[in-house]
Amino acid sequence: MATIDLSPCRAVTPEEVAHYKQNGWVQLRSFVDPAMLEALLAKAVGIMGEDGDSNPPYGIDQPYFNAQLGNGYADPAVRPLFGPIGQAAKLLMDRRSGTGVRLFNDFFAPKLPAAKKTRNQGNGPTSFHQDFITFAVDRSGGFTTWIPLEAYGPEAGTMSFINGSHKLGILGNYSAYDGKDIREVWPELNDLEVSDPIDYALGDVTVHSHMCVHGAGTNQLDRPRWAYLVLPQPADARWNGAPPEAFDPAAHNMTPYGEFPDEAFPIIA
Repeated sequence: MATIDLSPCRAVTPEEVAHYKQNGWVQLRSFVDPAMLEALLAKAVGIMGEDGDSNPPYGIDQPYFNAQLGNGYADPAVRPLFGPIGQAAKLLMDRRSGTGVRLFNDFFAPKLPAAKKTRNQGNGPTSFHQDFITFAVDRSGGFTTWIPLEAYGPEAGTMSFINGSHKLGILGNYSAYDGKDIREVWPELNDLEVSDPIDYALGDVTVHSHMCVHGAGTNQLDRPRWAYLVLPQPADARWNGAPPEAFDPAAHNMTPYGEFPDEAFPIIA
């Protein structure tokens, strides 16, 4: 059997897979080589500035973070990251059919300092929410690989997760709660444990299912909380025809329930 090169990452363990299945998220400690994080941070600063706020608006207008397309798969310095993430995704998705993994999106997501006036949005708290409904895909299985580019603790506005919330099904779009907290709309969530905000050492990442409810406080630092997000989906996922936030169907000649084109959404495992 051919050996799969996982550099610049390590393999995911069975214990981590079990934690992900039970809770809907998992912290992978020392998962990414710090040299890759250094390259990612340099790329982010080159696009967005040292303040994480010098880029033109990306089109995602919310207080959680200031989003900017990463386009890492086309970058020779970053592309080695995607194969290992794809291999980890196959284990975490655990499809008995052996279904592969598709790269759905990747972007930088600095949470801007709460105490500063910012050009773009992205310096507020992250209300508790599910990601799934915003992606307009027809099946679950996708997740976010949340890669902090420096070591951060709760003062930077790191995430907490509601353990086991991925098992409750689709809970709606965060914009449709009429200003209420998701736990008011779905009081079932109050029966579940909320994780402490994550402490990330350099090289740690978290992975959370797009069905897992998560949120974060504000960034109390005087600088951005830099993060790079990589979103894998099952390779057989289809666009469900709803207006998506993450891609432009017209730009890729997509039709409802048609396949995602490999050129724009490459297979990574």
